[in-house]
Amino acid sequence: MEINKDIKQVLLTKEQIEERVREMGKEITAAYEGKELVVIILLTGAAWFAADLIRAINLPLRTDFMVASSYGNSTDSSGNVRVYLDIREDIAGKDVLLVDDIIDRGITFAAISNMLKEHRPLSLKTVALCDKCERRVNGLDADYVGFKVPDEFVVGYGLDFAGNYRNLPYIGILKPVVYARK
Repeated sequence: MEINKDIKQVLLTKEQIEERVREMGKEITAAYEGKELVVIILLTGAAWFAADLIRAINLPLRTDFMVASSYGNSTDSSGNVRVYLDIREDIAGKDVLLVDDIIDRGITFAAISNMLKEHRPLSLKTVALCDKCERRVNGLDADYVGFKVPDEFVVGYGLDFAGNYRNLPYIGILKPVVYARK
């Protein structure tokens, strides 16, 4: 089965994503010049975006990873954030940039941000490729946002539904019939 047939509409092309990621890399490079930057990547979805973003940041930096989820195989957050892998990097006194693929209701982003603050970083900023600001329940906004996206279920470029569609080179709106089957 070809996965492109499950896409209702291409929302962001590969080229649009590449251009915006380059722009964000320049913004972040300017903001962190001369600082000790640690980039923490929320897996699994942010891996695609983060790999391209850190290559676009023209500074020495360290990376670490966290695995957390509030979705499971659903199209909506459960409201409970589960952390499966925590950071190993000592971030006390360092500038930290938390990278996620999408901010939806903001629950996971807020929970992880609060967990990281307990490690006493010098600063903590956030970056998300996509932002569904219409759905925010906590007022949290990322410091750097690639794209504002509509309140539709989007997949591709790391974003998934039940683990599928991450490998699409673009971001598209998933046909509702696909997730109605689950």
